[in-house]
Amino acid sequence: MAAMYDLTQRIAPQLDRHLVFPLLEFLQERGLYAEEDILTAKIKLLNQTNMVDYAMDIHKSLYHSDDVPHEMVDRRVEVVARLKSLEEAAAPILTFLHNPNAVQELRADKQHNLQMLSDRHQIGTEQIEALYQYAKFQFECGNYSGAADYLYRYRALSMNSERSLSALWGKLAAEILMQNWDIALEELNRLKEIIDSKSFSSPLNQVQSRIWLMHWSLFIFFNHDNGRTQIIDLFNQDKYLNAIQTNAPHLLRYLATAFIVNKRRRPQFKDFIKVIQQEQYSYEDPITEFLACVYVNCDFDGAQKKMKVCEEVILNDPFLGKRVEEGGFTTVPLRDEFLENARLFMFETYCRIHQRIDMGVLAEKLNLNYDEAERWIVNLIRTSKLDAKIDTQTGTIVMEPNHLNVYEQLIDHTKALSGRTYKLVSQLLEHAQQSRPARIS
Repeated sequence: MAAMYDLTQRIAPQLDRHLVFPLLEFLQERGLYAEEDILTAKIKLLNQTNMVDYAMDIHKSLYHSDDVPHEMVDRRVEVVARLKSLEEAAAPILTFLHNPNAVQELRADKQHNLQMLSDRHQIGTEQIEALYQYAKFQFECGNYSGAADYLYRYRALSMNSERSLSALWGKLAAEILMQNWDIALEELNRLKEIIDSKSFSSPLNQVQSRIWLMHWSLFIFFNHDNGRTQIIDLFNQDKYLNAIQTNAPHLLRYLATAFIVNKRRRPQFKDFIKVIQQEQYSYEDPITEFLACVYVNCDFDGAQKKMKVCEEVILNDPFLGKRVEEGGFTTVPLRDEFLENARLFMFETYCRIHQRIDMGVLAEKLNLNYDEAERWIVNLIRTSKLDAKIDTQTGTIVMEPNHLNVYEQLIDHTKALSGRTYKLVSQLLEHAQQSRPARIS
């Protein structure tokens, strides 16, 4: 069942091939697929890179032999020769970059830098482009640290906007693979600004760039301390949410998870439930189906069953199932947070439509035994504003009615009005600018 909900085959095509390796490592560790299948997939992936030594090691593991094909040996010779050739072509700019005193001559003005490099160091655009090729080859060889540094230097010097954008994608991938989450987040935000402001030859190309960005961002958001909030900020924007619904509905799993584990109940959650309602017949995922059961269908028996499946999904998802070693034990923090908050979602919704609740029935729906459910509810009443009490004689929870007065209802219905008005005006202005005929000078 676990492999049935694995999204790797949907996610991998949207990633740089190097970013697929961590996913395969996770699947291999979890044993979702046969060991031979994972090793074969790794070799196929490695054949498209310059990491020949790694490919040789995988080949030895797969075939239980120290012999490797002649093609791999020849390929290694070819890679080493190509690396040497690229290094020689980029030698002038590499020498400059390795000289701290020389680097201090650089300014924020790229035109000034190009003139200075030409006049003082005889370095022109040809050598700068050679730096890009050298950095790219280093990345393909698996030297992510060197590639990230050279790509950063290239972007500071290059006047080629398309090539600079490609370098930014490469640097983002390198920072992700080195697990430098703070730097990776900065690069992600920088890339988002370019994608949102750049003029693309086709709107479809812009949508595709957004889809790539969201897939790559999963590595960052589920490892960065503030990632679960920032994934909502990104994925829930109209343009990005539209891209998800039309081209990548599987990403709803991660947005839904972020909403569930986010301790601050965000105002966008109600709107997201409408998206879940729209998509429930076109895309199936246990985590989105859980939300549909609770908030759309009020199917608490269905939600109880889905919650068990959701636990398996989280444990076997490369982004959600991150393991942490604590005191000799291995835990999956997100799994624990998800189950705790999922029970809270069910409890709140169940209480909203019932005035008196049987403790035994509620314990069953929350996948807890009677004593665990009682302790959980007592703690919930103590730590939240839940207006309820437990009748120990009848074993029930009695909910106190909590009706909003007319003024509170008015505030609740109009609090988002200004935001919606601003959004509508912005869309109208954007449409007017796009439909305005170009001025002929």
